Amino acid sequence: MSEPKHFTAIIVAGGTGTRMNAAIPKQFLLLRGKPILMHTLEKFRRANEIILVLPESQTEQWKSLVMQHAFNIPHHIVHGGNTRYLSVKKGLAAVHQEGIVAIHDGVRPLVSTELINRCYEDAIKYGNSIPVISVPESVRSLQGETSTAEDRSRFVLVQTPQCFHTALIKKAYSGEYSPKYTDDASVLESAGIPIHLTEGERWNIKITFKEDMKVADALSDNVGE
Repeated sequence: MSEPKHFTAIIVAGGTGTRMNAAIPKQFLLLRGKPILMHTLEKFRRANEIILVLPESQTEQWKSLVMQHAFNIPHHIVHGGNTRYLSVKKGLAAVHQEGIVAIHDGVRPLVSTELINRCYEDAIKYGNSIPVISVPESVRSLQGETSTAEDRSRFVLVQTPQCFHTALIKKAYSGEYSPKYTDDASVLESAGIPIHLTEGERWNIKITFKEDMKVADALSDNVGE
């Protein structure tokens, strides 16, 4: 076990529910009787600090849900930006203590504390850590109207939480946005820092479409803390 460091979790939740045809933001949809976002925050309850990044327009609705469900996991709300990049940047601006920061999607409620701990430990050792899983299906690359088969062993699927030494990721986010930034690791990588890959979890799904809710509900019984 590495020497413990101050652990901050930034939970980014800016979904609108459009792709799920939902009337409310997807992070507020009920999974097993409570909002998805509450399941997610509970997984990070052992962090020293939790920063929840929400659109300002959703803050009052969240506070109402917190009261309704008697939710008692301490967290600090930061208003997000117009893009995920700006939202993470605002979340990082609220981090004032050095250590390890984990950046996680608010709609990945099935992440296990085992994976969180593994990414945290690897980040202490390597400076950063992102969870990945292998690609089980065949892969083809598109070139206009044609496509080419690719070696799927050359690719991995990237998940969150992505963990970093606080100073490193804050410095990386001090620059301007670039379209090549697909996640937090790509922001750090642009500064010339190698990214360490950690084994992820297949059930650590991101709830995006209506069908994902059914999958998450089915998996909930078999996913441990």
